[in-house]
Amino acid sequence: MATSSKLPKRVSTALINALSAGVVPRVGLDHIAVGREQEIRTLLQDLDNIAGGGAAFRFVIGRYGAGKSFTLQLIRNHAMEKGFVVADADITPERRLAGGGGASVATYRELMKNLSTKARPDGGALATILERWIAGIQTQVAQESGKKPSDEGFDDLVEDKIREVTKDVADLVNGFEFANVIIAYWNGYRTDDDTKKEAALRWLRGEFATKTEAKAALGVRVIIDDENWYDYVKLFARFVWDIGYKGLLVVLDEVIHLYKISTSVSRQNNYDKLLAMFNDAMQGRVTYLGILIGGTPQFLEDPRRGLYSDPAWQRRTCQSRFASQAGIQDAVGPVIRLEPLTREEILTLLERLVEVHTTHYNLKKSLTKEELQEFLQAIANRLGAEALLTPGEIVRDFMSVLSILQQNPKITLSQLMQGNNFQTTKVTDTQADEDSEYAEFTV
Repeated sequence: MATSSKLPKRVSTALINALSAGVVPRVGLDHIAVGREQEIRTLLQDLDNIAGGGAAFRFVIGRYGAGKSFTLQLIRNHAMEKGFVVADADITPERRLAGGGGASVATYRELMKNLSTKARPDGGALATILERWIAGIQTQVAQESGKKPSDEGFDDLVEDKIREVTKDVADLVNGFEFANVIIAYWNGYRTDDDTKKEAALRWLRGEFATKTEAKAALGVRVIIDDENWYDYVKLFARFVWDIGYKGLLVVLDEVIHLYKISTSVSRQNNYDKLLAMFNDAMQGRVTYLGILIGGTPQFLEDPRRGLYSDPAWQRRTCQSRFASQAGIQDAVGPVIRLEPLTREEILTLLERLVEVHTTHYNLKKSLTKEELQEFLQAIANRLGAEALLTPGEIVRDFMSVLSILQQNPKITLSQLMQGNNFQTTKVTDTQADEDSEYAEFTV
């Protein structure tokens, strides 16, 4: 792999900072990605299907540290490069898929807050998407009509084209109000009314608390709330395709928090909402929308509280008997199970981390392959079984080792690992760890 001089300092800084803190970086993932070729191919094919007017729904399932969040983030970045709008959110005790008190619309708000495109990969892209669209229509009108933006009638021609797009959305469920809000944004744009533009953005982000407030600001009688938030995700997917994007990819991680809901009725309501989203995608009732869900085997397969506690979910997600052998993946099924990386793949990962670190600090000396094997074996010995090795259990320790060696050039890797203070993350009881609120460290 040719990381070296082609790796910008901004990217290497983000990689080192994130991995050292035990979180998944938002940028530069291609520089350290290893394995998962088949899984990535499957998910990239989903993107092609979505761009063609279809829909996709996938679970990415793996135990803690296996690389769920990394895989989701990698596909998120690929989707933006391909021209998709992407929205991602972590499920938390305060953010759910179903339920009152604002917990469901909180998920929608988080998705809209993190709305990203290739031009705005760090979120907050809603206003940019609308402005880019309007600017594109103005350019088109100028070319077709020969008029300048200052000429009389120019704005009317622009509005006609905007209404053509919004009419397509208006025919969908709850689309009439959505279309009116888009028109309201345009009216604010053409009259330089920042108050109206901001009101439209607030409505689209689900930030109005009452219908009365929304009617006073925009003349619409509906707001995005706990009951209807998913309808507007579907509307937004169609809208972004109408204005020139490939579609919308929604990424929801940490769904273990749905499993942890203590009330069985509330937990089942969330599973039912997830099932409605799944059925929409699988049965062709939604277009230009992809949904990726990151979860653990426990969330999926626990017969008491997991999805398997619901016969409808078990029927849809149980593994084919023909794909139950290790290493065999069913690309048609909705569940992508992340198998452990091989020892060779983990060694390759360590080599790439060394290369990023060496490039970032402009070091002349790096660890040899033999030293990396020594490090990996030491961790395997401490964990008690090489089969337990996952990226999440070694990356943060390894980044710490690289940092210490860089700051103390006279110390060798062997000397460092022989010290009494050398400790690695150890997972001794998967069940107990997965029940912990702070259990997951994913890369």
